[in-house]
Amino acid sequence: MSSITNNKLKLVLMWVLLTSVLLSIVALLPVTDKADTGNTVDAASVTDEPQVNTTVNSSLELASVPAASTDNVIAPTTVLSDDLTSPVYEVTAASSTVTESAVASIAQELATSYPKTTNYVIQKGDTLGGIFEQLGLSQTSLYQILEVDLNVLALDSIKPGQTLIFTEFEGRLTRLELQISLAHQVVYKSSGDNGFEFEQITLDGEWREHSYIGKVEYSFAGSAKKAGLSLFEAQFIARLLKDKINFSRDLRSGDTFKVLVSRQYIGDERTGENRIDAVSINNRSRDISAYLYEGAYYDEAGLSIERAFVRRPVSSKYRISSSFNPRRLHPVTGLLRPHNGTDFAVPIGTPIYATGDGVVSRVLNHKYAGLYIELSNGQTYRTRFLHLSKALVKKGQRVKRGQKIALSGNSGRITGPHLHYELHLRGRAVNAMTADIPIATAIEKKQQAAFKLALNNYHAAWEQVTG
Repeated sequence: MSSITNNKLKLVLMWVLLTSVLLSIVALLPVTDKADTGNTVDAASVTDEPQVNTTVNSSLELASVPAASTDNVIAPTTVLSDDLTSPVYEVTAASSTVTESAVASIAQELATSYPKTTNYVIQKGDTLGGIFEQLGLSQTSLYQILEVDLNVLALDSIKPGQTLIFTEFEGRLTRLELQISLAHQVVYKSSGDNGFEFEQITLDGEWREHSYIGKVEYSFAGSAKKAGLSLFEAQFIARLLKDKINFSRDLRSGDTFKVLVSRQYIGDERTGENRIDAVSINNRSRDISAYLYEGAYYDEAGLSIERAFVRRPVSSKYRISSSFNPRRLHPVTGLLRPHNGTDFAVPIGTPIYATGDGVVSRVLNHKYAGLYIELSNGQTYRTRFLHLSKALVKKGQRVKRGQKIALSGNSGRITGPHLHYELHLRGRAVNAMTADIPIATAIEKKQQAAFKLALNNYHAAWEQVTG
């Protein structure tokens, strides 16, 4: 009895086994679709089989597959392996599925694999912090850039119309370029975990001279504009000659003026940079003139129109604690960290004096430079005073050489109280202690012949216009 039972049991088990095998084979057989005469197999029956070996046809191209396709079919090869449970299949381009989410995922991966560049034109009311937040850039990168910007302070006075170019790679800011003008850019480049380095790019371009001759009708500014000068150029002339003539009271209708202006071009496009080379005003039979020579303005006799500079903004009793060094390296990271000024070891509250006549162009607080003042000393020079405790002047105020403008301090990121003083010549930092700056009140004898030659060239340019 037990043997019969065992035999029946074996038969049942065999039948179950054979049924399972047959079902598996049927599941693997091609299924004919009414819309397709080719042999296809339902993908679900294949992917559920753990022993399927899938190979991808090398001709598969994602771009050739519609993202909206919902058919996911796998065509069997013409040869099956001896093991019926392990057929070999290939995926063809015509039968592959690429979903919208898959395409988005691939696009996102590719986007992080290549640099991403964003051009941002600065608008009125923009701040650097606000721009970083708007573009989703990290505050860490912002502070690292501000730290290195201490040496140039270009980002502290961004203006509407200027362009910022951001470059990101793998989600990190790697490069920032500030386009101040066609001829002047400042580039900040990432050095990995050590922060950023900066480079100033200044193009000489081509300076083209323009001559303007006009007659005063109502106001000098209006008459100069009518002759072809800009309002900025007219205002500069008025400031330059203010000690020689009162433009609102002394000028009369019928007075004449001649001006030579050099404007910078990159190719045929103006950069916005210009300079007044010479100006002559005939006011009721008297001539008032100013000529640019070696970075300073002189009258026809070679006497200085502007007051000369002094070297030091503090008393000579204070020593220089750190000298000008444009190639200085950071002691830890080894990155270039220029020292574009001269440091004076002064205690907090020491009076700071303007080194030349000028107009206050900035009074600002900076995370690293602290409270600082910048003076525009004519068209050619700028001076800066950093780490102050108190400013005694306001933006737009005119100051004289030797005027007290601030008190020294220890604001910003510094190791101790001192004054950091900078002198810039045509946008470039120079050594204030050794630079060839106008410190004399008249042309020296050895330079008089060269000065006369410059005057003759200026007059010849005007004669070409009148001729």
